Amino acid sequence: MAKASPAKIEWLPDVEAHDYPAAESYLSLLYTKPKVEKLIARFRRTSVVQFKAKDIFRASRLSLLGVSNAHVDKDRRKIARGQSLAPILLVRDPQNAKVVIADGYHRLCAIYQVDEDVPIHCKII
Repeated sequence: MAKASPAKIEWLPDVEAHDYPAAESYLSLLYTKPKVEKLIARFRRTSVVQFKAKDIFRASRLSLLGVSNAHVDKDRRKIARGQSLAPILLVRDPQNAKVVIADGYHRLCAIYQVDEDVPIHCKII
């Protein structure tokens, strides 16, 4: 039996302006202010790349949020309507052997529930 083609996800060409402050807020819980400032500056210069949803989840070691989560549900509805999603922001954390999802966790959960093999647009530093 042939595998179905991945779900169609529409993407914005770049991260939305409000995603950087959201990432900064979250990263401030993990890293010092000078490090966070450097990370955000690097995100702004980094190009968008793609990784499969399932691989990002494995690398992040996070749990999948359920469909009952309001933010995940909102993003699933956006996908169903064909609305474009912003790329997610990822930080490689080699000290802890994982990837930190700085912004876009709910989008990732929504997409994963649609199709775990979908290529996710992201910026990774």
